[in-house]
Amino acid sequence: MPITDIPMLAALRTKMQWHQERQRVLADNVSHSDSPGFKPRDLVEPKFDGSGNPLGGHLSSLAMTRTSANHIQASGVSENFDSSNREGYETRPMGNAVNLEDQMLKVSANQMDYAAVTSLYSRSLGLIKTAIGKR
Repeated sequence: MPITDIPMLAALRTKMQWHQERQRVLADNVSHSDSPGFKPRDLVEPKFDGSGNPLGGHLSSLAMTRTSANHIQASGVSENFDSSNREGYETRPMGNAVNLEDQMLKVSANQMDYAAVTSLYSRSLGLIKTAIGKR
């Protein structure tokens, strides 16, 4: 059985990819902190069922939903994870709703979570190597 077929490792890889994509979205929010009319975005965290795959095992179908066929994809938004534009941000007079403190807290929390997932992934690979006698 290839390592890619192990559900736990597949879930950890999906989680790492989500954290990488979220880091890019958060960095985009910070870089547009002075752009007029910009509203911050965030990614919706994938849900994992008992099999280890997000959204009930439909890993390849995490496309972004558009409300109209006339809408085009925003620049830099990945098709792999749903993005979330939450309403209720404080908006400055020029229409920008980015709160730098909030975004930086999300960035640091995302970094810590990514480090935890990569550590867990590395340790899982180490356990598999020990079990098959390659260590």
